[in-house]
Amino acid sequence: MTSSFFLLGFALVLLASSFASAAIVEHSFHVKNLTINRLCNTQVITAVNGSLPGPTLRVREGDTLIVHVSNFSPYNLTIHWHGVFQLLSGWADGPEFATQCPIRPGNNYTYRFNVTGQEGTLWWHAHVQWLRATAHGALIIRPRAGRSYPFPKPYKEVPILLEWWNANVIDVENEALATGNAPNVSDAYTINGQPGDLYSCSSNNTFRLNVVQGKTYLLRIINAALNNQLFFKIADHNMTVVAVDAAYTNPYVTDVVVTGPGQTTDVLFKADQPRSLYYMAANPYVSASGVQFDSTTTTGIIVYNNATQSTPKMPVLPAFNDTSTAHRFFSNLTGLVTGPFWAPVPQDVDEQMFITVGLGLVACGGPGNTSCSGPLGQRFAASMNNVSFQFPNKLSMLEAFYNNVSGIYTTDFPNNPPLRFDYTNSNNSFNQAIIMTTKSTKVKKVKYNATVEIVMQNTALIGIENHPIHLHGFNFYVLAQGFGNFNRTRDSKNFNFVNPQERNTIGVPVGGWAVVRFRANNPGVWLMHCHLDVHLPWGLATAFVVENGPTSSTSLPPPPPDFPKC
Repeated sequence: MTSSFFLLGFALVLLASSFASAAIVEHSFHVKNLTINRLCNTQVITAVNGSLPGPTLRVREGDTLIVHVSNFSPYNLTIHWHGVFQLLSGWADGPEFATQCPIRPGNNYTYRFNVTGQEGTLWWHAHVQWLRATAHGALIIRPRAGRSYPFPKPYKEVPILLEWWNANVIDVENEALATGNAPNVSDAYTINGQPGDLYSCSSNNTFRLNVVQGKTYLLRIINAALNNQLFFKIADHNMTVVAVDAAYTNPYVTDVVVTGPGQTTDVLFKADQPRSLYYMAANPYVSASGVQFDSTTTTGIIVYNNATQSTPKMPVLPAFNDTSTAHRFFSNLTGLVTGPFWAPVPQDVDEQMFITVGLGLVACGGPGNTSCSGPLGQRFAASMNNVSFQFPNKLSMLEAFYNNVSGIYTTDFPNNPPLRFDYTNSNNSFNQAIIMTTKSTKVKKVKYNATVEIVMQNTALIGIENHPIHLHGFNFYVLAQGFGNFNRTRDSKNFNFVNPQERNTIGVPVGGWAVVRFRANNPGVWLMHCHLDVHLPWGLATAFVVENGPTSSTSLPPPPPDFPKC
């Protein structure tokens, strides 16, 4: 009995300590047009608080984050907190017409949510059309007071945002959607908003990181680019990966980081070279063949204290199509089982899904639109299991779920593709018997706390490329990934149940597959979609509707009183 009282008292002390160490962190976002100069041109963008990138938000695990958003832009707006679990706060997740109706121009909305059970680097971005190209910023979650990193404390922490630059991104997107063709490629890449020395009219503002020889720095790398996976290197320096997507990893030493849109990578970088100047550089990893892409390179400069050399040294970057380097990086990452939030992989699977991901076509049509400039005279589309996702436009899916409103979505998303075929055979690229798809709003409904396993199978339809798939509301374990068509008998032998990496965004290998598993312990509506922004409006998405649990503490609470109205 004494022992029981002691344990209860100890638990109450820990609980009180937890609440005492948590804080309320409050910010205001003013979203409006901003005129900036890049690449010798003046450009009007949509920006947050007058900067590109937007403000960095810093919280500790356990804190409550409150962000007051005022939309002074000419566009509808929502903000997504990419990678935040949003436990019982799905109303704050942000994607337009998935969890909320947009914040109309001239209106306001306040996001409130707790950040719990995760540490590391995440980010926030607009989730309406392509506005996230310029409306985004870092979200850094440090350990709560009294806890430390599971690696030596760095001398300094530095967000590194890799971005995509173009003309007016809304115009680019609208033109592509109107014609049914692929959008124009970007003009440049940027590091923390600046293209760097290799572009015209850019040298004076190149991002510079001053370092002290012998010190170790934590670089929080965020791929905020719309449609590009990127290689990132620092001349003559190695990096040690210690976390991805705000989940700790076993230390992995590498000279190159590969990152897909939406992914984050925390690396330790030691300034252990002679005092000089060194470029950090990023250029695209292009897994699709025969497509146009921006082949330029963005740079920043590492500046050692008392450096004598005036010309930075350039790293040798991988070839644009170096899939072997990309796969080696992604497949060598493993989870840190001694990390503060590690939980064993669930062994019993309740829902087993096989989902094909890739491109396709939908029939050309629409008012005044009888011809399209996509392949075969049709419109580009994308699909999962041949379902091309169409967002609703009258009510958000989460409101429909909470209020039991019919007609907004259907719960018949298939567990398997309608047809089995040689998925990665390029001879099927324009097979008209399987290339066409149709638009619908189909979701997958699962029980609260169910374990879901998904085989994501890439296809060769239209073309073969790596697809970064992002799941809202959860992390998943990456059990395995490989090339060709997935074969359960052969490939399940390589599943990692011991220390798989955890992610919220997985790059499904070009012409290959990935197997992920997660526990659906968060009621609500959660998107799963490709984070190449060109593919989301084309329909490469679905959603999970997770039912409420048996108690009020496992059920979605009502929306906040100021929730945006449609």
